Amino acid sequence: MRHHTTFRQLEIFEAIARLGSFTRASEELYLTQPTVSMQMKKLTDMVGVPLLEQAGKKIRLTADGQQLAQASREIFGILDRFTMSVDERRGLKQGKLSLMAITTASYFAPRLLGEFAKLYPGIDVSLRVTNKEHVLASIAEGLDDLYFLGQPPEDIDVVATPIMDNPIIVLAAPDHPLAGKKKIPLERLALEPWLMRERGSGTRIAIERRFAEHGITIHPRLELGSSEAIKQAILAGLGISALSRHALSLNQPGQFAVLDVEGFPILRHWYAVYPAGRQLSVVARAFLDYLLGRSDAAPGTPANRK
Repeated sequence: MRHHTTFRQLEIFEAIARLGSFTRASEELYLTQPTVSMQMKKLTDMVGVPLLEQAGKKIRLTADGQQLAQASREIFGILDRFTMSVDERRGLKQGKLSLMAITTASYFAPRLLGEFAKLYPGIDVSLRVTNKEHVLASIAEGLDDLYFLGQPPEDIDVVATPIMDNPIIVLAAPDHPLAGKKKIPLERLALEPWLMRERGSGTRIAIERRFAEHGITIHPRLELGSSEAIKQAILAGLGISALSRHALSLNQPGQFAVLDVEGFPILRHWYAVYPAGRQLSVVARAFLDYLLGRSDAAPGTPANRK
């Protein structure tokens, strides 16, 4: 009698592969650990090659395991798209939308998702906010429906749609000597102590590029891991910085001085990104169309792209 792999086994395996733990997979799927272990043994016996290996306390995928994890996600993606097509016939009354955003997008992403959820209350929405490296890793594995980024990745094949303006402005404490000055030259600004995000940050790359265009190199006084930390350091008088205008969305007017600097604001966009070759679910497509139809959508983006 020939045994076949079951969807349940693939679901368990995909959860272990994603979470790196038998315990966390069993918790997520509401199964006992012996059940998870038994199903993995059956799957491994059926496939005929090891799929997982122990590395200290962590579980790692073998090369065959990585291939099966990818195949499992593709299978579940096909099933999700079928479910979504059924949902479409029901008029978007139910379904799932999974979003992931870089930390800076946390200033606007929850609001957009909340507005969409009010339009379609039956849709189960989720949003994870994390650093750029985790977002790029998730795009490569295709774990979420859409991703919010300030700069599309260059080494992953993606579809990137500009959804909103993201101007980079120069901020100082309200009592800073340059507050209120007009057309401050970049050379003068470079003399100030600068507070910067970590290397690899899209905002930092844009700032350094703008100064480099004028033959100027700036040396940060401090490198900080978040826009909030930079804002606190500015108010503490430690220096100046340039951040997305969206970073001021939760602050009172006048809490910071926006400096009038030559070459600023740097005009950028926020992008909704998904892997090329991926067919968007009905719900994700409806959300993207909603973003493009908003009054603050990036100029030049069609209001109803199908």
